[in-house]
Amino acid sequence: MKSWFKALTTTALAVSLAACGSGGGGKSESSDAGASGSGSPSASAPADSGKQVTLRFAWWGSQPRHDYTLKLIDMYEKLHPNVKIEPEYANFDDYWKKLAPEATAQQLPDIIQMDLSYIAQYGTKNQLVDLKPLIDKGLINTADIAENALSGGKVGDKLYGFTTGVNALNVDYDPELLKKVGIDKIPETWTWDDYKSYALKAGSQGLYFDVGLRPEVFFGYYLRQNGKTLYSPDGTQLGYDDDSLFVNFFGMTTGITKAKGEPAPDVTAQIKGVEDDLVVKSKAISNWQWSNQYIGLQSTAKRPLEIAPLPGPNVEKGMFLKPSMYLSIAQNSKNQEEAAKFIDFFVNDVEANKLILGDRGVPLSSKVKEALKPLLTPEQQKVFDYIAWVESHSSPMDPVDPIGAGEVASIFKTYDEMMKYNKITPEDAAKKFREEANAVLAKNKQ
Repeated sequence: MKSWFKALTTTALAVSLAACGSGGGGKSESSDAGASGSGSPSASAPADSGKQVTLRFAWWGSQPRHDYTLKLIDMYEKLHPNVKIEPEYANFDDYWKKLAPEATAQQLPDIIQMDLSYIAQYGTKNQLVDLKPLIDKGLINTADIAENALSGGKVGDKLYGFTTGVNALNVDYDPELLKKVGIDKIPETWTWDDYKSYALKAGSQGLYFDVGLRPEVFFGYYLRQNGKTLYSPDGTQLGYDDDSLFVNFFGMTTGITKAKGEPAPDVTAQIKGVEDDLVVKSKAISNWQWSNQYIGLQSTAKRPLEIAPLPGPNVEKGMFLKPSMYLSIAQNSKNQEEAAKFIDFFVNDVEANKLILGDRGVPLSSKVKEALKPLLTPEQQKVFDYIAWVESHSSPMDPVDPIGAGEVASIFKTYDEMMKYNKITPEDAAKKFREEANAVLAKNKQ
């Protein structure tokens, strides 16, 4: 069967990620299972069955991610001549639009790059394999990975995703463009009031300060700063009661958009990949995204960029380390053990991670991180250093997003756009969003 990604391959090569996702991880030459750090199977690696196997591997991402992942697949196929891996990739939005019907038809790719917002939905609907038995068989080595790092892929008592690495929210910005609006740098101690001031200043001088704040991500951060969460612990309703938080946050971002400090939705709709990013085109000063996306943005922009934390106050309450993304195995896969061996290679092989270099998050394996240190460019080191800073300036992340989180994100986007086009006030949007979001989440009640 020709998959939906294959139809997108030509366009996907010109497209990349304008949203969340990331992470590498793994083990080194002395690990007890999986591929060795030398790029050849170790003596203790799970033996190839000899049977010819075809695996489909699906991911979203930027052009640099597509390029190195194809090289990584080629490396694996040379080490395992009996395995053929069919690559299937797209940008973030197209990825999820197309994955849904594949799931309905029980035709998901064998190996699926999975996001925090969807793992509960796919996992609890029996579309993903519990990885714990495969780990117990020694097919995925976890000897050099902390237990709390692995737990990020748990939904209940099932491990539906293997975390590829960790990342954190950050602001990637062009220091030269920032200076053009009279600001030397974004300090660690900046606040939301500073953000508003900077954005209005940029707009008055014909520059966007940012390329837009993804509503569910950055409002979620704002809620954490205020001691609240986006979702209730049981995932059956929103986790905050005070709609003034919604009004304050979206009143601010809507006002900035109207003052041209942030692009209108029709402008951001044209951003299909990192090549289209307004920072790359020198039309925006910053892009607020996940730390693993910095390298793709900087390498495409081909000029120096800097990293700053999100605004305060209460940064420590708002910030958290997030599983950048996961690798999951489809329940409908007929080659689950072979898929597990590829995941082991992906997260544990040093040579593989020399290609990944933290793009899918800062690796989990202590041995892989140690092996990569001498190889990091100054830009890559910035990301590793930033993650180290977040480790001491953050709080535990919220539970995995509940089923329906993707639908709630779509509702968020609708009202965010309506506010920016003056079709609804933040006050009315807060009420309607609450009604519609809670109706979606109420379906999770037992």
